[in-house]
Amino acid sequence: MKSAVNAIIIGLCFVIACAVIASAYKYRSKAQETIVVTGLAEKDFGSDLAVWTGSYQRNAIDLKGAYASLKADEQKIRTYLKAKGVNDPEMEFSAVTITKNFSQNSDANGRVTGQVFSGYTLQQSVTVRSKRVNETDQISRQATELIEEGVEFSSTPPDFYNSNLKAVKMELLAQASADAKARAQTIAENAGSALGNLKKASMGVFQITGKDSNENFSYGGAFNTSSKSKTGSITIRMEFEAN
Repeated sequence: MKSAVNAIIIGLCFVIACAVIASAYKYRSKAQETIVVTGLAEKDFGSDLAVWTGSYQRNAIDLKGAYASLKADEQKIRTYLKAKGVNDPEMEFSAVTITKNFSQNSDANGRVTGQVFSGYTLQQSVTVRSKRVNETDQISRQATELIEEGVEFSSTPPDFYNSNLKAVKMELLAQASADAKARAQTIAENAGSALGNLKKASMGVFQITGKDSNENFSYGGAFNTSSKSKTGSITIRMEFEAN
């Protein structure tokens, strides 16, 4: 009789243990069911700040004479830019850099025998920072007109910026999050499940490229400054529970 009771107790314990293990396994499997998606958002926006730089130089044997010529060029450039609508606070002239130049002397066999001082090169640049983006872009293309006034002027393409990138980024984050959730919802519905709580989310890199360009994204984030019209994009990775 005692043996039968022990056998029944052992049997019940075994059944209970199996039920507990099965329940734990079922819970564990259920907890591991997740939906992982990546949301994307893009937005086109313009630039509200242009930064343009031009440079000029003078070469002369006499340092004082070269400096006087460079200062005369600076005044011509100021007058030219003001005529184009650029205000004094928008102009910034750099410090003057001075380089000593030397020419090499060679013998009949082409061997260098020494060098002789050949004069000075004085260089300076002007940078324009303006909210008038289109006008500044146009000036950068026309500024070599200064050559006609005797200024050895060189112009570079301007850089274009948007001063409200923080707001653009926040808007894209909201859109990318909504896109990710919509994707997860679609997957859950088509799989016959219900979308559960968000487990974790991670933001991708903010990319800024030229609008309608073929620029590649960068691992650290592209930051286009050469185009007035830009496209911002961002991704966000989300993991949801599936019920």
